[in-house]
Amino acid sequence: MNRSKGPNAIPGAREVLESLRALCLSLPETSERASWGHPNFLAGKKTFVTFEIVHGRPSIAFRLNPGDVQELTRKKQFFSSPYGRGQWISMWVDAPFEWAFVRNLIARSYRLVALKS
Repeated sequence: MNRSKGPNAIPGAREVLESLRALCLSLPETSERASWGHPNFLAGKKTFVTFEIVHGRPSIAFRLNPGDVQELTRKKQFFSSPYGRGQWISMWVDAPFEWAFVRNLIARSYRLVALKS
């Protein structure tokens, strides 16, 4: 997997990352940490969303239930994340997409890893 370019080098990627950051950090007890060369969003100590450049294309990875991952892999805009043993799915974000759908995936991912308190 090639992750050499950052979001500032790819048209539109910075704007997507800024919107993603605002959505993720608006949730309770979340933070951002740079790991493996890209931003990761955490609920407590667990990552629930990642923004990364894969093969020169911006993408968002979500941690979801295996059934949701399997369902989304059938859609053109999604691809299997190279980590997480079937618990992660990535979405290309260099083509038109619905932010409402992304917000829903963020919320589902967050609920999966957030503390239950």
